Amino acid sequence: MKTRAIALSLISAILVSIPSFSKAASAAPIDFDTDEKITMEVYRSANPAVVTIKTTTSTGSGSIISPEGLVITNEHVIRDAKNGIVRIINTEGKTYNGQVLTIDRKNDLALVRITSSDRFPTLAFADRENILVGQKVFAIGSPFGLSGTLTTGILSRVATDGDLQTDARLNPGNSGGPLLNSRGEMIGVNKSILSPDGRSNTGIGFATSAPIAKEFITRSAALIQPKTVASLPNSQINSQIKDAPAMAPTTAAPAIASVRFERPQLGVILNPASLTVYEVRPNSLASQMGLQRGDRLVSLNGTPLSDAKQIVDYLAQRPSVALLTVARNTGLTNYQIKF
Repeated sequence: MKTRAIALSLISAILVSIPSFSKAASAAPIDFDTDEKITMEVYRSANPAVVTIKTTTSTGSGSIISPEGLVITNEHVIRDAKNGIVRIINTEGKTYNGQVLTIDRKNDLALVRITSSDRFPTLAFADRENILVGQKVFAIGSPFGLSGTLTTGILSRVATDGDLQTDARLNPGNSGGPLLNSRGEMIGVNKSILSPDGRSNTGIGFATSAPIAKEFITRSAALIQPKTVASLPNSQINSQIKDAPAMAPTTAAPAIASVRFERPQLGVILNPASLTVYEVRPNSLASQMGLQRGDRLVSLNGTPLSDAKQIVDYLAQRPSVALLTVARNTGLTNYQIKF
């Protein structure tokens, strides 16, 4: 007991001495080196646009890419979202609801809209020519729920499929967050680590590259509000999709016909690459028809479907009837839709 008492006294004495040491150390101005200044500036500028995304079973990260609250993240982060609804927490700790708009399972990407009228800070995408092996990279996210965590490294490799490899430390919860260059531009969306035993981080992480993410956004034009897409910080995306009509309404439980868009709404969230139904909105026309998650839209009025925009363009004509063919399991079903 005496030994323990002495030890505790020594610790107390050390702790008491820390404040005076800190004051002495802070008396002189600190001159950070150039690399430190770059790292601090990247974090200062980018972190406000990085959010934490939560479902009932998982926690991940995301990047805000439009002032109206369009967020890009991983598909596996929002996979278990009930009715496509997630919780989004910004760096100030404010919590919003988010609505999943569309997914790209192949590249592990998803777009989520924050359901708020607030204006948000954003991240811009880097151009393809500015993604080079050897450049310094920065990852920001919420590993193990610790939001606003920064790690650094280099871009180690660009795979033939476009995936980026980095030695910046990534952990569970970093998924969906940005991989940034020294200008604070997003070069990729962090998605996974190489872990032979399923537990340890070997220092090899992977991200879906910015060009692939931008292509996904372009393909998803018909599923995003025009004003949201128009403000994306990339002129090429703006020119291609800023006037695209929206297929899905902004509310979690949309009506069959939305007054906001003044055209019939199916009320589904689609994988734009395969036209597979990812989510059926409650109380929507699709739910009344009996569409289910996993159904694949095959044809409209006998015309094969290759793009969700075909459906959007047809609905924009305010039709009174349509014939939708859907593949489920190994069979086909025709749905007669009356608007």
